[in-house]
Amino acid sequence: MNFVIACGGTGGHIYPGIAAAERLRARFPGCGILFVGSQGNMETELVPREGWDIRTIRAYSFHRSVKPADIWHNVRGVIGNVAAIGRSRIIINEYKPSCVIGTGGYVCYPVLRAAASLGVPTVIHESNAGPGLTTRLLEPYVDKILIGFEESLGCYKRREKVEVVGMPVRSGFMPRERVKRGGSLPRLLSLWGSLGASRMNDLTAQIIAMNEKEGAFSHTHVTGGGEQGVERMRARLEELGVVGLKYTRLCPYIYNMAETMADCDMAMCRSGASTLGELSAMGIPALLIPSVNVTANQQEKNARVPEGRGGAVVLTEDVCTAEKMFDTIKSVIRDESRLRTMSEAMSSLYRPDAADRIAFAAAELSV
Repeated sequence: MNFVIACGGTGGHIYPGIAAAERLRARFPGCGILFVGSQGNMETELVPREGWDIRTIRAYSFHRSVKPADIWHNVRGVIGNVAAIGRSRIIINEYKPSCVIGTGGYVCYPVLRAAASLGVPTVIHESNAGPGLTTRLLEPYVDKILIGFEESLGCYKRREKVEVVGMPVRSGFMPRERVKRGGSLPRLLSLWGSLGASRMNDLTAQIIAMNEKEGAFSHTHVTGGGEQGVERMRARLEELGVVGLKYTRLCPYIYNMAETMADCDMAMCRSGASTLGELSAMGIPALLIPSVNVTANQQEKNARVPEGRGGAVVLTEDVCTAEKMFDTIKSVIRDESRLRTMSEAMSSLYRPDAADRIAFAAAELSV
């Protein structure tokens, strides 16, 4: 029995695919698993690093704008994806999978369209609160649509295909029991992605400056951008009159993120699907500030789900000020009762069997 997994573009698409592959291999020890990604994307590095084989095609995104440049981009994309579907058919015919699984990214479109045209069963997992364009385009063709949030059910026309399974997360992220630390300060973790975000880092620098004067919480901030990101943050703090850091730890990147998250009381971050999956797995209350540079405003749609359950506070970037962010953090992180309630609400999003259910859906269609 063989399986093909198509994914790419972001960790939020790639890691669920890897998690599903692990569960499939555990369920069917002798099965073959092949990933298909898009040339030049991060999946070509992450997937082999995790020990899986990958082949690539040249897949194309689509723009929703009607500007001339975007229209021309889409025309080229249509032509390119026709070729990508043909290439995907060759891979599928060679590998002969029992099922093809897509876990997100525009590479899923040609691969799953090719599989459907060849009569191979197909499953797609949508991690975002609202279906992306790829999922919308594939909805008529795939056999099963698996989604991360129950709140998203109403977004689909073919409800009979849809099943809520949750968001798979990397190993190490698991429910933790909050420990009250007595006299020690509550702990905040903030991060804006591996590359950082200049405006959000500047606002964070102002928050650090305020907190260095007040000492309201202990703060670990992941600057992104490598060591240069840390240096830029230190330079900005000096401009704000902060030289020594008493309550703050700066780091460019955290490799043991699960361990770091387990030791924090609250997070301040973006609201990508993968991040929300990790926060919910560990029951961490959050101040979420959705990125405005995401197609179809997906991050705000994601953020509104834990906000609606009481697990997060959401501030949109257009209304963010350092003062408002600092006041919001203090109102949550210094209130033990509120932290506990928000932690329970965030945990309600977590489905520990998400990867198993993706694997089960694929196996069920393969019979």
